[in-house]
Amino acid sequence: MADEVTKAQTAHPSGDTIFGKILRKEIPTNFIYEDNKCVAFNDVSPTAPTHFLVIPRKPITGLSAAQEEDKEILGHLMFVATVVAKQQGLQDGYRVVVNNGPNGCQSVYHLHLHVIGGRQLGWPPG
Repeated sequence: MADEVTKAQTAHPSGDTIFGKILRKEIPTNFIYEDNKCVAFNDVSPTAPTHFLVIPRKPITGLSAAQEEDKEILGHLMFVATVVAKQQGLQDGYRVVVNNGPNGCQSVYHLHLHVIGGRQLGWPPG
């Protein structure tokens, strides 16, 4: 966790991100879901048996940077999270996390939803 906090404290919204490279297929990734608005793929550092990301194709730097015109894509991301969670066998529940800003532990400035499940999750998070 300390490493993630360090990354978040030094990360800044600037230009291209790893997710931009994934979307352009410069970094090979197996999409578990793909449409014209977003993609989903497994997290490379999972925190639970099932941990995938849902990212918009539009490069929104973070949740707090979303504009009124982004309402549709924000809803679409949540809907896709539910569709893929069902496909991944998460009928008993899962958590959807959006990290926003340095104190929210955001280390990649391209909006993304973490969908985490496959085991009992603790509360409170963080």
